[in-house]
Amino acid sequence: MSKIEETLKNAKTFLEAGKGEAARILLLELLKDDADNTTALLMLGGAYFYEKKYSEAEMVYQRLVLAEPGSGMLSIALFNCLWSQGRHEEATEEIRRFIIVADKVQEREILEQYVEISNSIAEQLEDKPK
Repeated sequence: MSKIEETLKNAKTFLEAGKGEAARILLLELLKDDADNTTALLMLGGAYFYEKKYSEAEMVYQRLVLAEPGSGMLSIALFNCLWSQGRHEEATEEIRRFIIVADKVQEREILEQYVEISNSIAEQLEDKPK
């Protein structure tokens, strides 16, 4: 097992044990040497999100989305960060951005989730008193 794999495994163990700070330290150290390690970035973003550190998670997911703009998993993660911060307009913009660039066949499941989310938002807006 490589040093990177071992670090990722240890970080995962920490996360599963509820030791987010220890996991984040390991992941940040790994990213110093391997800044584009997608697995480490995903784990770091997830750790931040789980601890409700949405702005930190957002920064990580924005970086990943820039690298892979058509990834549904990353788009949903960024959407959730924005939505959780009450930034609903920006979250909705992320849906629009993703729909434009997504591979419609490969990302069908994410697109369907976004349709459901969009319908739910529309219903909430209709129910709001004017």
